[in-house]
Amino acid sequence: MSEVRRDIVTDTWVIIDTKNDTIPNGVPEQHIDKGKCPLCEGNEQQTPNEIWAVRDGSPVNQPGWKVRVIPNINPILQVEGELEKSGTGVYDMVSGIGANEVIVEAPHHTPHFFDLSDEQVMLVLQTYRMRIEDLHNDKRLRYILIFKNHGKAAGASGIDHPHSDLIALPATPIRIKQKLNGSREYFSYKERCLFCDIIQQEIEMADRLVFLSDHFAVITPYASRFPFELLVIPRKHQFSYTMINDEQINDLAHVVKRVLRVIHSTLNDPPYNIVLNDSPNLLPKQNYWTTITDDFHWHIEIIPRLYRRTGFELGTGFYINRFAPEKASALLRQRL
Repeated sequence: MSEVRRDIVTDTWVIIDTKNDTIPNGVPEQHIDKGKCPLCEGNEQQTPNEIWAVRDGSPVNQPGWKVRVIPNINPILQVEGELEKSGTGVYDMVSGIGANEVIVEAPHHTPHFFDLSDEQVMLVLQTYRMRIEDLHNDKRLRYILIFKNHGKAAGASGIDHPHSDLIALPATPIRIKQKLNGSREYFSYKERCLFCDIIQQEIEMADRLVFLSDHFAVITPYASRFPFELLVIPRKHQFSYTMINDEQINDLAHVVKRVLRVIHSTLNDPPYNIVLNDSPNLLPKQNYWTTITDDFHWHIEIIPRLYRRTGFELGTGFYINRFAPEKASALLRQRL
């Protein structure tokens, strides 16, 4: 089992694989022949047994599904076992308890997420909601992260079958803590949601607003870390993705497809990451965050990976963005 160790200086958590004896030598590039893809319909026996699937009455672990959720074949965290905390001197650690799932987004290969039908994207987004709701019932799990990697530079595997990843963690990530703390501090001073105020200001100023749908705003953040970084955020206050309804999911499917299509055409199919920033699981700790329903606001980050982080960025925590978010927003608006 892995260990989840806390860096006492920075309050960050690191998952350490204590069992691996192979010396790392970069990440080997994989190329999976489409005819042998384990995620394709008809190859269900090549994957672990499914956790959940959208089916029209077909048998479990057989063809006939629309979206399928399976355990990662090489999980970094293990769902079985007890969550144990321990320490050695000043160092803290918890056992590598969690979940590592793959959400297979379609039965067959599709070149790009935006090429999926609206109905199919809706089913994927509904699956996100369902898996978060289910995993929040586990008191060992503090945070559920869903993300999608596209392209080698964004960390995608050699299996180019459309899929997302889900990792359930026994600790809240530092970046989420920072967002939670910033939101709570703002709420304690203003008695308003920080994200709601950001949405209102960006709509009024309009220079970083890419577009508005019925339920969502798409903006290039004021302090964008990366060129063409995008924030997709519900216009109505919701602290958790589990609160999204089917009408909003239908709208979100259109929004995500539209955004990814314009990113693809404008930046020549760049590698990118999509990250769902949700609230933590409130079940493990009573009264963990008494104002979270008012001060936090779930959102999605879409991050084109046009260059690698440098030693300056790694050493300082600063980012250098060489294309202003106002220029990025203006260009994307022209091409929508």
